Amino acid sequence: MAQEPLATKGNFLHIYDFRVTKGKEEEFVRSFEKFDYSDGNPMHKSRAQVKDGVLCRDTQDPQRFFLIAEWSDIEEHARIRKILANEIKPEFIKYIEGGTFIPKYVEVVSSTPDEILNKAAAAE
Repeated sequence: MAQEPLATKGNFLHIYDFRVTKGKEEEFVRSFEKFDYSDGNPMHKSRAQVKDGVLCRDTQDPQRFFLIAEWSDIEEHARIRKILANEIKPEFIKYIEGGTFIPKYVEVVSSTPDEILNKAAAAE
């Protein structure tokens, strides 16, 4: 099976790095999924979202989480994020220490070309 890069050169990743209140980690995940998978999540309605986000948990610190997704336009993501923060106010935010949920934006500057990945897959 051919591999594919995590993200595409020229796009952007948003990376949220945050901690959840001790003892509330599982409630946070359930609340996050309830909102994330709902029709009320405007992120899933944007064409600027290239790859849907993944919620990750630190293996050494169960209170620390990361949310990462790929976007073609970080300004569009920031615009929607403000709607979430100021108007929708998802319930899962109450479990985040400090109540802030602000990403770091990074540009994808290198991504393995398909011909390299296909060559690696053919060698298997």
